[in-house]
Amino acid sequence: MKFPLVILTALVVLVGAVFAQRGGFGFGGGGEIIVPEGTRTAREVDSRSTGTPQWTNAVGFETDVFTFARVRYDKDPNRGWRRGGGGYTTDFPDSDLNLSFRLQQMTSLKVDPDARLIRLNDPELFNYPFLFVSAPGALHLTDPEVEALRAYLLHGGFVLMDDFWGEEEWENCEDVMKQVLPEHRFTELPLSHPVYHCVFEIKAKSQVANVRLGIESEHTGVTWEREDGKVVHHRAILDDKGRIMVLTLHNTDTADGWEREGESDYYFHNFSEKIAYPLGINIIFYAMTH
Repeated sequence: MKFPLVILTALVVLVGAVFAQRGGFGFGGGGEIIVPEGTRTAREVDSRSTGTPQWTNAVGFETDVFTFARVRYDKDPNRGWRRGGGGYTTDFPDSDLNLSFRLQQMTSLKVDPDARLIRLNDPELFNYPFLFVSAPGALHLTDPEVEALRAYLLHGGFVLMDDFWGEEEWENCEDVMKQVLPEHRFTELPLSHPVYHCVFEIKAKSQVANVRLGIESEHTGVTWEREDGKVVHHRAILDDKGRIMVLTLHNTDTADGWEREGESDYYFHNFSEKIAYPLGINIIFYAMTH
């Protein structure tokens, strides 16, 4: 299977580009929200932070773009309430649209200005080579969704998972992926991996705090949400040729760095600019070129 990809030469980074903070100050909310089932794009949901940028692409080339696609999933009704488990709408819609804008701004890549919200059993799934799963500590998939995700990954798809903390949430994520890819296991990525060097030079697996902890960390030094979540892990499932199929960012809230960039100058410069955006851009570059 071949995905309809953007022209790869469009991924060349603009030399000398510098991040600049958008928006004003004031705190939004990045927890879960209720999104109507028929919602197809992030643009259909009101901003929950400082607003999101608008842009357009050339007429006639609207589909010749990269699209940030977020997976919509249902929690397991048999598991009950999970402490801090989050859900698929965590950091939605601002994180999706802000990262999409930064890709458009910081590279010569053309990016869909609306992003996409999609279920794994949607017949359009294979149109999107990159998928984002938020809060996989709460992830639950039906049997048809498991089968669809397995086919997607084995035929060249890429999934990024972010914003889950501690061992309980890791175990849930791992258990779900054992159903999807029973013959594959997670491995910790070394910093020598090309994903850390393809656009920005990333030398550490740094922790992105949620915006409240991030602002307070200037004085407290605390960036983790749980005592068993102090160490950041970037674990991946590789295919038989060594390509990353699934990448998990565990014990870190990378998407808050995208979502909440306009809410604090300190948070922007120390978490959004230094960690969240460089890593997000590198991961998408890797996903689109491997």
